[in-house]
Amino acid sequence: MREEKEEEEEEKEEEGRGTWKHAAFHVATTIATPAAYAPLPFALASLGWPLGVCCLVGGTLTTWYSSLLIASLWKWDGNKHTTYRLLANSIFGPWGYWFIALFQQLASIGNNIAIQIAAGSSLKAVYKYYQNDAKLTLQDFIIFFGICELILSQFPDIHSLRWFNGICTFSTVGFAATATGVTIYDGLNMDRSSVNYSLQGTTASKILKAFSALGTIAFSFGDAILPEIQSTIREPAKKNMYKGVSGAYSIIIVSYWTLAFSGYWAFGSQVQPYILSSLSVPRWTIVMANLFAVIQILGCFQIYCRPTYALFEESTRLQQKWFKRCLCRLAYTSVYMIMITLISAAMPFFGDFVAICGAVGFTPLDFVFPALAFLMAGIMHKNSNLSLLVRVANFFIAALFSLVAVLGCIGAVRSIVLDVQTYKFFHDM
Repeated sequence: MREEKEEEEEEKEEEGRGTWKHAAFHVATTIATPAAYAPLPFALASLGWPLGVCCLVGGTLTTWYSSLLIASLWKWDGNKHTTYRLLANSIFGPWGYWFIALFQQLASIGNNIAIQIAAGSSLKAVYKYYQNDAKLTLQDFIIFFGICELILSQFPDIHSLRWFNGICTFSTVGFAATATGVTIYDGLNMDRSSVNYSLQGTTASKILKAFSALGTIAFSFGDAILPEIQSTIREPAKKNMYKGVSGAYSIIIVSYWTLAFSGYWAFGSQVQPYILSSLSVPRWTIVMANLFAVIQILGCFQIYCRPTYALFEESTRLQQKWFKRCLCRLAYTSVYMIMITLISAAMPFFGDFVAICGAVGFTPLDFVFPALAFLMAGIMHKNSNLSLLVRVANFFIAALFSLVAVLGCIGAVRSIVLDVQTYKFFHDM
């Protein structure tokens, strides 16, 4: 009897406790980080108006659809699949488990490197506003941010960060509104005749920049842990997740599209990879936008480091008492943060990491896998015409974005090679 009670208590603890609003907070915090949509004007500048708008709108609608597909696979075979890896294992078998584990780690680690560089850049921008001599370097702020994340890493799970992620979601809206407002203000007060929208460079350079831009757009919609988020949501988890995803994408559409289009309109082909670097006046609003960015990135980083922490905990199967478990957690989170901070400080090439992370990590997880997984699971509508349409759409998405992943990777690797030749390690960008 005692064992049965303990099992029932464990099952209750494992049941999700979050509402659809919490799901929206988590999804919005995961996807709509300033580090994700701040490079979008630069991506549009690498593609031009017609192709850039089509890619951005198409990427938004496709990832919204893909997120709903993943949510629909919750208990698709009667069992809960609380992680992306377990969901892949249930559909594709062991090779699916390790395939997703590999790409999820690439996406999570690559994302955290990119956003830590962005957070360090934002902190440095705030510092320079108050200190003109600017003795502290970008690397100093990257280290400071890493220490803050190490402290937050001691929280046990995503659900324990729900209120913090709520603040991060509002910071997303604050960043988008502030950055967009300052962008339009700067655009209206500059000489518009000096703004050029033509693609820059040789034909080969234009093509490779366009490839890299595809990776940047894929990165901006990166969400490699939807099942992990759904496992924290109370029943009916599927319905609540649908509402949460749709609520999050309402925020994403408004923030992404307005900043991307206004940023490219304001600065044209000269826009910087991180939009805040292009802004000039009024300076106090730029400081506010940078602070919003840092707050939001604090939460986003935490969500993306959780799959790595979970993988370690699963492999070691820690059964120690509370104190020893906390010490062990401090040890492996410290190793993780040291690794991420070291890479971020050594190669602070924000735009390059965004592009390669989007191409190699997020494109397979957010575009290719959901479409194929839904087909393999065999969950089809009774209406044969609608079922055929879904099949064709999913095959098209999987094929198209497999190509995008390859092209985006080529463009991103080329950019990293050029930057490594230009800058030294630990360069103060």
